[in-house]
Amino acid sequence: MGELGERKEKILKAIIQNYLETGEPVGSRTISKYSDLNLSSATIRNEMSDLEELGYIVQPHTSSGRIPSDKGYRFYVDQLIASKDQEITEIKDLMIEKTEKMEKMLKQVVKVLANNTQYATMITAPSVQKNRVKFVQLSAVDDHQILSVVVMEGNIVKNKIIPVDEPLDNETMLKLNILLNTNLNGLTVTEINLGLITRMKEQAGIHEDIIAQVLNTVAETIKGDEELEVYTSGATNIFKYPELSDSSKASELISAFEDKQVLADMITEAAGDEETGIQVYIGKESPIQTMKDCSVVTATYELGEGVKGTIGIIGPKRMDYEKVVDNLKNLKVQLDKVMNQKED
Repeated sequence: MGELGERKEKILKAIIQNYLETGEPVGSRTISKYSDLNLSSATIRNEMSDLEELGYIVQPHTSSGRIPSDKGYRFYVDQLIASKDQEITEIKDLMIEKTEKMEKMLKQVVKVLANNTQYATMITAPSVQKNRVKFVQLSAVDDHQILSVVVMEGNIVKNKIIPVDEPLDNETMLKLNILLNTNLNGLTVTEINLGLITRMKEQAGIHEDIIAQVLNTVAETIKGDEELEVYTSGATNIFKYPELSDSSKASELISAFEDKQVLADMITEAAGDEETGIQVYIGKESPIQTMKDCSVVTATYELGEGVKGTIGIIGPKRMDYEKVVDNLKNLKVQLDKVMNQKED
């Protein structure tokens, strides 16, 4: 906005945000308490007078504070949507690029691990666990549709079109955005309880259905990520061990190893030691019945913000446990470094 400098923009945003939270006209003394402004009340009063002349705020009563005008709301909404659109675009581009690189890397990692250990190996792509809401953005598509964008930690993005019976004005859209973000930011799905949902719906009034649909989108964002992608290598290494090379045993093992859903179910149960992230299943301890003659060692690697994956090694009960655990520990460290390094 060409006619507003950085200082006026900050003051205008502060007025709007304060008014949306309290519903009361905002005075210069209130604005002066915003720590990042560091301006005197006199300076703020002068800037507020300029903003009033420019039509961004109005004074409803003599000697009272100011409230946003339609022009002020329009400025705030346009700025909000532009910044969130840019952030979402950047997140999507980054995640597409990282996903492609990650898939290639994980396939290579599981192959190297199979060669190093001479056992069967598997690795899952990182998935969201106990993920938290980062922010929610509602924006109008047209008079009868709203776009809901939910961004979770780990930059998982979910979009949903919500139908509405009539157009929502800027102030209503803004209040819904503030209601959603004030209540949901930083929460996991399990922390969004019935009491919170009821309170949010009450505050939304006639727009409670929009709140309900956004909450459904949050839940879908987690559920949609539950389908684990599993990469495997070294299945034929099983035949190198006499106790596993019996045709019926080998056939069962290979079949189980190729069933990605079976592996995903096993990984879901493999919580791992809290300190090392490593879990060892020996013989009948394995969650998979067909692997009762094997040992399975799994390790959890973490990318931060609740995004985790699992590495697994399957071999005979007489496997070299020390070598396997060392390989997994080293790999966990390497994966953490590679996946968390800053993009150049």
